[in-house]
Amino acid sequence: MTKVEKLKLKVKSLSSKIALSILLALLFSFSSSAQEIKATATLDSNSIQIGQQVKLKLSIQYKVDNSKHIKIKWPEIIDTIRKEIEIVSQSKVDTIIPDSTDLFRFVQTKTLYITSFDSGYWAMPPFKFIVNGDTAGIFTEPLLLQVNTIPVDTTLAIKDIKQPYDVNYSWLDWIKDNIYVVYGTLIGILVIILIIYFVKKYYRSKPPIVEVEAPKIPAHLVAFEKLEKLRNEKLWQEGKLKLYHITLSEIVREYIENRFKIQALEQTTDEILFGFRNLAIDDESRIKLKQVLILSDLVKFAKEQPLPNENELSLTNAYDFVNGTKRED
Repeated sequence: MTKVEKLKLKVKSLSSKIALSILLALLFSFSSSAQEIKATATLDSNSIQIGQQVKLKLSIQYKVDNSKHIKIKWPEIIDTIRKEIEIVSQSKVDTIIPDSTDLFRFVQTKTLYITSFDSGYWAMPPFKFIVNGDTAGIFTEPLLLQVNTIPVDTTLAIKDIKQPYDVNYSWLDWIKDNIYVVYGTLIGILVIILIIYFVKKYYRSKPPIVEVEAPKIPAHLVAFEKLEKLRNEKLWQEGKLKLYHITLSEIVREYIENRFKIQALEQTTDEILFGFRNLAIDDESRIKLKQVLILSDLVKFAKEQPLPNENELSLTNAYDFVNGTKRED
């Protein structure tokens, strides 16, 4: 055998040893990792009566060091494990150190209170924990729960359902059970009585109010006062012809409403004059009323520009109409 062949043989042998060492290291690492993380599920009792509750304890044990971080995702458990097994309540996840001599070993635990209302043998599948995102997961062992029915002695006669027991419950017992309601009601009644008492006392001491209706001012006096005010304002002298005649017409119309009960403020001049045909007034008053209203309409709608004497005449006719038709009350 040449030196070259011997060298090749040594290299091949060395490669085989290195590959074997790596394989053994990987196997040891996997075995060690599998031993470091362990999930368990235990029942307080594997046999219960129907409707009875039992504790299911889930736990996962792991070890950490400075070179790696472990993140555990617990199985999602909502309200049932399977349709025959219901979850009554469950605690939060609690992390503890089981051995004070090994501060790198941790145990996460969670307790579930479960029950079943279906008799039989119910297998609970393994619970899956996901470690560091590895979807392969770590599983607990499956469990078996036996749910027994209540034994019935068929040799005995069937008995009727017992009626509720009568309880001696007096009104004193009711007061004791509702003492705050009683106190509140009494205080409320007392407050109402005091309010009624003070209100009555206040109104008794207060002198009665006598309402006296003020005497109504006659329509002609109101009209005379407004006509005098219009005269003093000197509107037409300042060039405010339209405002002057409109105000004068409104004073006369308001007097007619108060004196003759005719809706003169809403009627036209023709309607007002037509309404006076059957009223007992003298012809002179009719003529003066007609002059005041017609001239006012001409100024208002036709933009008539009356002479100064016509303006004074309208005011004088208004005075004369009121004075000639007034009624002394």
